[in-house]
Amino acid sequence: MVWDRAALLASPWFGSVHAVLARLPQERFPSLDELSALARERGVRTAGGAPLAFVPAVARGKRVEDQYEVRIFRTGEVPTRADSSHDLFNALAWLAFPRTKAVLNRHHHDELLRRWGAPQRGTPRDVLTLFDEGGVVVACAAPELARCLAEFRWKELFWTRRREATEAMRFFVFGHAILERAPVPHKGVTAKALVVDIAHEALALPTSSLVELLDERAAAYFARPESLASTRALHPLPVLGIPGWAPENADPTFYDDEQVFRPGRTRAGAS
Repeated sequence: MVWDRAALLASPWFGSVHAVLARLPQERFPSLDELSALARERGVRTAGGAPLAFVPAVARGKRVEDQYEVRIFRTGEVPTRADSSHDLFNALAWLAFPRTKAVLNRHHHDELLRRWGAPQRGTPRDVLTLFDEGGVVVACAAPELARCLAEFRWKELFWTRRREATEAMRFFVFGHAILERAPVPHKGVTAKALVVDIAHEALALPTSSLVELLDERAAAYFARPESLASTRALHPLPVLGIPGWAPENADPTFYDDEQVFRPGRTRAGAS
């Protein structure tokens, strides 16, 4: 990754981590020590109570305590590869959404211990991974727009009702794999969206305050055991359809590609 902090700060894809990005060096890739210092400053801890720190990645051992998520939960150490955009964006997610990341990590830890040695990961860990890598938290002050998203009515939501969607919805990327794709996205990038019902006046909060509120709500959602029951519990969201997130979507025909904006319905989670 070529480090360009100014470009990341200007991109709507990075709105969720904007406050953290603004604290990183302008001219070079941030170091692990700098990321760890931000975690200490923000008081980020795992659900196990360990203060978070970003440490060099090493080969993973074969014991359960050596596994990535178990190590994070118990020691607070997040193995992070230097100069890796994927790992950097994971660090930014921890700093921007510490409560939600801690809840997901606790579930991973508990599931690993519960199913250690099992041939398959199990549905709960699949759900956790899908959101951790590809999640978007959607603040929505209009229930009818949330229904459009849940029912795959993409053109109605993002074109016919574009002004309403722009005024009543905010989209914040949680998943670090989505952030990694942002500099050179392809049309089919699809996230897993958690829709959070929110009062319209809350949308006027400063972005950092709104993200903090959404972090609390998302953490509460994933703390419920039923949130892990199915990989279909969250809404698919074609990210390039979000107004303003791609220049191409200023043309209504952009939404006519059914390979990307697929018709249909899905079960949905909401907090």
